Amino acid sequence: MSGSGRRRGGRMPVMMTDACPSPSNCQAESGRRARHLFPFASAGTNADLGDVAVSDHPSAAGTTATVPADQPPVPAPVPVPRSDAEAVVAARGLAARFAVGAAARDAGRVLPFEQVEQLSASGLLGVTVPARLGGADVSVATLTEVFRVLATADASLAQIPHSHFVFLDALRRQGDENQQRRFFAEALAGRRFANAQTERGGRTIAEDATTLCRRPDGGYVLRGEKYYATGALFAHWLVVRAVLADEPPGPDGARGKALAYIRRDTPGVTVDDDWDGMGQRTTASGTVHLDDVAVDADQIVAFTSIFDSPTTYGARAQVLHAALDTGIARGALDAAVEAVTKARPWFEAGVDRAADDPLLIQQAGELEIDVRAAEALLREAAAAIDAAELDPTEDSTARASIATAVAKVAGARAVVRAASDLFELGGTRSAAGAVNLNRYWRDGRTHTLHDPSRWKVQHIGRWLLTDTLPPRHGQL
Repeated sequence: MSGSGRRRGGRMPVMMTDACPSPSNCQAESGRRARHLFPFASAGTNADLGDVAVSDHPSAAGTTATVPADQPPVPAPVPVPRSDAEAVVAARGLAARFAVGAAARDAGRVLPFEQVEQLSASGLLGVTVPARLGGADVSVATLTEVFRVLATADASLAQIPHSHFVFLDALRRQGDENQQRRFFAEALAGRRFANAQTERGGRTIAEDATTLCRRPDGGYVLRGEKYYATGALFAHWLVVRAVLADEPPGPDGARGKALAYIRRDTPGVTVDDDWDGMGQRTTASGTVHLDDVAVDADQIVAFTSIFDSPTTYGARAQVLHAALDTGIARGALDAAVEAVTKARPWFEAGVDRAADDPLLIQQAGELEIDVRAAEALLREAAAAIDAAELDPTEDSTARASIATAVAKVAGARAVVRAASDLFELGGTRSAAGAVNLNRYWRDGRTHTLHDPSRWKVQHIGRWLLTDTLPPRHGQL
């Protein structure tokens, strides 16, 4: 929300709803704590999905070979939550299911095909579709809470639909009526969109070598290679960011970019399962090869112009990242509480239980403060975005971006600390490989590298001291 001038004073609106409970410790027979965390909703919601019919998978779980772009069968239309409250209830139900086996999936890098199908069947993939087209059009506050809840259970599964919602938002802002009707209907049917936007070879992540070149018939040819393509292996549709090679450069010397919404089974598309990150191991964030892919003109949506006027596009994308960090932090802290119940007290404490050690109590209290602060700042950021979308001015969108930057930094700090201090609270036995508690640190540390907190702190400080508005791009 770059520009000049803004009104100072006043407070950003704060979402006052209670945070949803964390499912990180919920197992089939997980005892009193899990029963307290999951008071499932009444019948008529998607909280308990029951047995979900799973479509044929595009590849065998856990494969590391190149995956041919054979399209998964199209799922049947699914019931979509009709309100914000139903969306959160559905997320809680999914999170409880995702928590079961999360440690084992991570340890063995077992790709979560079945769980992704459950996500589609829940109807959550369609909750941001405009009401006029059959969706619930939930608030940013609700969508953020959905992501936070899912991340407490499984950080990889929560990451997979991130780009789905980001590029549905791009469609809402930039697509024409026919494009919106076409692709929003896909989302309502549970079909999954994944990103293919970042490249490894450029000087920065903002540079793209992938191109869209005009064909004589008015369509395009798409050529390039993308990496960090989270969810591409599970997707029905890929959204590819590419340079419009035939357009003249703009005033800054750069050509405009567009988004190509292509089916994953389009000839010339190949997805490699070559993601080998230490954390978020089952996101399948590998490589997408685009070899002379034919794209129709009605599959192209303008991208560069999304930042021409005050917008919350970047803030919406970033607040979901903040929700992932904050959710992982809560999951780590819940795991720490469970670990303390199994830990032996330190002999100098003079107590019978580790939970009565005054030094351990102090450390646990400080962690709860950190995580609660991140959760509160997350709700504030989401509320600021919702407010800005009602009246997107330079001032309102800047406030939304700054609030989101604050939440992202707070979440990143909270997750790294909570996931590390987990081991101090749980003691040596918490480091055992069999319990795989290090996944919280690996997941959190990996995800916080998505974009650097140091630049968010810079934008926050400049806004505070000199009224400098943050720039318009997808990381703010």
